Amino acid sequence: MAHTGKLIIFSAPSGSGKSTIIGYLLKEHPELRLSFSISATSRAPRGTERDGVEYFFLTPDDFRRRIARGDFLEYEEVYPGRFYGTLRSQVDRQLAEGQNVVFDVDVVGGCNIKSHYGPRALSVFIQPPSIDELRRRLEGRGTDAPDVIESRLAKAAYELSFAPRFDRVVVNDDLERAQAETLDILTQFLAQQ
Repeated sequence: MAHTGKLIIFSAPSGSGKSTIIGYLLKEHPELRLSFSISATSRAPRGTERDGVEYFFLTPDDFRRRIARGDFLEYEEVYPGRFYGTLRSQVDRQLAEGQNVVFDVDVVGGCNIKSHYGPRALSVFIQPPSIDELRRRLEGRGTDAPDVIESRLAKAAYELSFAPRFDRVVVNDDLERAQAETLDILTQFLAQQ
């Protein structure tokens, strides 16, 4: 029988280093057979983006119809008419191909995916060492206005309350250590039958 894949769900407050850790795993550890979940969105393609590669591009009406049919594992309406979500059919196709599917989703989406797939999914919460350190990182990026940073910090406090609902919590107080710990967690999970 062909190997079917597993699911690895990452959630974290903005500025926790989640994208850096995921990027490290995808680039440096091809033996893990990790592949990003391809999300759907109701926004138009940007630049060289192609349907079915970076995203599945749907109209807002198509997106709403597919929500009503229960096609999504999780979705979010970021602002009116602008949706992002994960199609169950796409994830199942990637799993059947033996890919270990990686999700970079908000805490609610992460919990929804975990509840749907149960033990086939590992949920990992990347946690900043503290809200103060998160503030320092967000300010250090130099990409957000002060009011945006305050909004992100308020959201982070809410997101941190979800950490106990995840299978594993990795505190990113030292990037190399956090990457090594995450690699160890994934290696153990993927080795299980």
